[in-house]
Amino acid sequence: LNLYPDGSSYYLVRALARHLGFPPEQIFVGSGSNEIIELLIRTFVTPEDEVLLTKGSFVMYKVALQAHGRPFVEVPMKAGYRYDLEAMAKAMTPRTRLVFLANPDNPTGTAFGKSELDAFLQKVPPDVLVVHDEAYFEYCDLPDYPNGLDYVRRYPNMIAMRTFAKAYGLAGVRLGYAVMDAKLVGYLNRTRMPFHLTSLAQAAGVAALEDQEHVRKTVALAHEGLRYLEAELPRLGVEVPRSYANFVFADFKRPAKPIYEGLLRKGVITRPVPNYGFPNALRISVGLPDHNERLVRALKELLA
Repeated sequence: LNLYPDGSSYYLVRALARHLGFPPEQIFVGSGSNEIIELLIRTFVTPEDEVLLTKGSFVMYKVALQAHGRPFVEVPMKAGYRYDLEAMAKAMTPRTRLVFLANPDNPTGTAFGKSELDAFLQKVPPDVLVVHDEAYFEYCDLPDYPNGLDYVRRYPNMIAMRTFAKAYGLAGVRLGYAVMDAKLVGYLNRTRMPFHLTSLAQAAGVAALEDQEHVRKTVALAHEGLRYLEAELPRLGVEVPRSYANFVFADFKRPAKPIYEGLLRKGVITRPVPNYGFPNALRISVGLPDHNERLVRALKELLA
C-alpha cells in the first residue's frame, strides 16, 4: 500500500474479461458506478446536447448532469412505477446525446424486458449512447430480462454498466465497471483521473469474481426476503410493486416521513425517497430473515 495502484487496473480488467467473455479493450472500471456516470457525461455530452432520463429513477444521473451544467429531459414513468420506453423514444430530439436506463430501476425495483428494449433501440439513432444500468441485474428474475452484454455485441452505441456494490457486497470499496465499444473505453481512459482505483479495490474485485457461490447465496437469500415482504406489506395496506432488485418500494399512500422516523426509533433503518419525487414511499432493503420480520412487526405497530 506504500506504492501507487496500477493505473490500468490490469489484473482486474482481465479478470472481468474472462468472466464476461469480452476483450479487455471493451471493459472500463471505475470508482463505483457514480464515477462512470460522471465520466460518461463529462466525456460525451456538451452543454448544447441533451440527456434523456426517466423522472423518479436513479437520482445520481440528474445530480451529475446538474453538477456539469448539462441539459436533460425527464420522461414520467407509466403505471406501476415502470419505465415508459415508448414515451422516451418520442422525447428524443436531434440534441439527444445520451440516454440512461436503470434496469432494474432504483428506487422502484421494477424492470422491463427484451421486447420493450428492442422496440426502443430501433428508434435510437446510432450517434446516441444508451446506458443500460444493470446495478441489480444479479437479482433480476424477469424471464425476458435484456442482458446488456448481448446488446453491446449488437449495438456499438450500447453501454452495459454494472457494480460490485450490490450482490458482491463490496459497496465500501467503490468499484463498478462498464462494457462498451473499445473506442468509447479509449475516450473514457483519456478523461478519467489517474490512479482512480485503489489497490485494495482492484484486489477485492479479482477475489470477488472467483467466489460466484457467494453471489448465488446472496441472491437466493434476497429472493426469499423479497417474497416475504411482498406478501406481508400489502396486508398492512402498503402498495408494493413486484421488485427485481434487493429492496422493495413501499408506497404508504400518505406522507412516509413519520413512518420513517417511527421505524428509526424502533431501530429499523429505511430509505425515504422524497428527492426522487415519492414523498409517500420508503425504499426498504431486504435483510436477513429476522431483520425482515422485525421490520414487519414494527410496521404493524406503527400502522395500527
